[in-house]
Amino acid sequence: MTADRPPLAEGVPDRLYGRRRGHPLRPRQQRLLDVTLPRLDLAAAQAADPLAAFGMPQAPLWLEVGFGGGEHALDQVAANPGVAYIASEVFENGLCSLLTRLVAEGEEATGALPPNLRLWPRDARHLLAVLPEGALDRLFLLFPDPWPKARHAKRRFVHPSLLPLAARALKPGGEWRIASDDPTYQAWVEEVMGAAADFVPASRETTRPPGWPGTRYEAKALREGRRPIYWIFRRRA
Repeated sequence: MTADRPPLAEGVPDRLYGRRRGHPLRPRQQRLLDVTLPRLDLAAAQAADPLAAFGMPQAPLWLEVGFGGGEHALDQVAANPGVAYIASEVFENGLCSLLTRLVAEGEEATGALPPNLRLWPRDARHLLAVLPEGALDRLFLLFPDPWPKARHAKRRFVHPSLLPLAARALKPGGEWRIASDDPTYQAWVEEVMGAAADFVPASRETTRPPGWPGTRYEAKALREGRRPIYWIFRRRA
């Protein structure tokens, strides 16, 4: 078992995601992964004291699980310079999408990077398992893969077997923000979180609230006539 893959609870699926790469990477994208990503990578050994990796010992710590194209993460990082922000994504094309927005062509090794951003290009569950208890002030899960087939429900991040990991990592009163446009996942969130002992509902909106930057997945859903739901759940004190 490697440092970035600590053991998870019995019965938890080996992984929640599918493929790690879509179309073949272009040379620029490969340079971003080879040169720029290591400059932002939160090493597994740093996860036990994540704020030290930022040099921000008193900062709130936020984690986004599955940042997709990176729009929400980068907007939050820019709007909240005093927050230490970890953005997690395993899909290489998504990582490249975020990194492309950060550095110009030819500056992969030297371009300035946000000091309050670190990336976790691995399974976010393993990060939740090694973060200090109560480390997170806020957790984001925005438009995740709904895994709509019943036999794939165990792959959903919102799952009874995974709630203890999220609850352990969030401090009492910490926020878990979830958004989905998929009716199956929406019903699933309300069922699972409604029965969660460690979380209480704080809000439920059908229009994106202030402070929630948009994403390409939200825009696609709205174009196609699907209505997202935006939830905030709080970790019980």
